[in-house]
Amino acid sequence: MPSQNPSSSSKVRGRGGSLLAKGSGELQNAREAIRWATDYLLKATAQPDTIYVQVGDANKDHACWERPEDMDTPRNVLKIDRNTPGSDVAAETAAALAAASLVFRRTDPTYAKLLVRRAIRVFEFADKYRGPYSNGLKNFVCPFYCSYSGYQDELLWGAAWLQKATRNPTYLHYIQMNGQTLGADETDNTFGWDNKHVGARILLSKVMN
Repeated sequence: MPSQNPSSSSKVRGRGGSLLAKGSGELQNAREAIRWATDYLLKATAQPDTIYVQVGDANKDHACWERPEDMDTPRNVLKIDRNTPGSDVAAETAAALAAASLVFRRTDPTYAKLLVRRAIRVFEFADKYRGPYSNGLKNFVCPFYCSYSGYQDELLWGAAWLQKATRNPTYLHYIQMNGQTLGADETDNTFGWDNKHVGARILLSKVMN
């Protein structure tokens, strides 16, 4: 699926939580860049149990080598919902919203709370209506954005970020109860847009220690 990596906190925090951008004067620019993305995600998740996940025709877009300003390929809008689930992209979106909430916790607590509330709702949708989004949207997203690793890793990833953002033991309990079935013990050691197991383990190691 198109990447929605929740790297927000890493953009403004370094080792030991120090603010990397503070000394360079780029911290506000980093926040604005993150907010641009989260505003988009808030709009894409405005309807309960629905997420707008793609704009455009993947095949035609990948065949087009023009600059975006000159592209005239179709701007089709694709969504997932109860009938066409997408636990992977939904849980990834929840993770992104939860991670970004940490960036705004002190500077804009109202916005941070909005991000957390939406992340919780989106994660509930991801978990309740399970299935990879590229099953229902296969003709539109494959072979470019197929969910090859399944949706299980994203559910763990989303729960891990919600645990970090909310400190609610519900999410740690969710991982403890569902970890085995969601592949927490798999031996994969790579992290990427389609596999979040390693990232979830790192987040959880900080919670457990």
